[in-house]
Amino acid sequence: MNEKKVMGAYTTTRERYSQLGVDTDKALKALEKISISLPCWQGDDVSGFEKSAAKAGGGGIQATGNYPGRARTSDELRMDLKKAFSLIPGRMRLNLHAIYGEFGEKFVDRDKISPEHYKGWIGWAKQEKVNLDFNATCFAHPKAESGYTLSSKDKGIREFWIEHVKAGRSVPLSAGSWGASASITSGSRMGPRIFRSTAGHTAPC
Repeated sequence: MNEKKVMGAYTTTRERYSQLGVDTDKALKALEKISISLPCWQGDDVSGFEKSAAKAGGGGIQATGNYPGRARTSDELRMDLKKAFSLIPGRMRLNLHAIYGEFGEKFVDRDKISPEHYKGWIGWAKQEKVNLDFNATCFAHPKAESGYTLSSKDKGIREFWIEHVKAGRSVPLSAGSWGASASITSGSRMGPRIFRSTAGHTAPC
């Protein structure tokens, strides 16, 4: 990349925005304080690691999970994410979906996930100094085939997804310190929940 050309283009852009009353230098400084949460599923086309040869189909998703070069394991995905973070400017964090836990050979259904399935991610995040957000995965599952999960008319299906979201909330409230900043946990009909985690103490806020 030619730095001289980049700076020349930025100078032109800065002048044009200044005519609209926008200080681009000030905007960039403000952006340095804002972290952007990268969805983990961009590394494997929403396949996840619930079981080997996982498929992305099953209600509420239009991804195939078969693009060439996708991450096949959590270790591969973490390597890809580290490389991506090195190339993306600004502060980054990771949005981790429930289906990206490390479950071993045993199948763990969504309503039975627990913090122990995400220890590898928590350790990696601490090592790389990356803050984590967490998402329930209310799609790509036999109980999502109808397109309804938390709002399903079927009590059994509805309660299954409620338990999944509740189990998901336990993940960022674990392991002493999930990150240096608040963790956003999504998957509730009430909207995203924010959890602040500090060593030795954790509390919802």
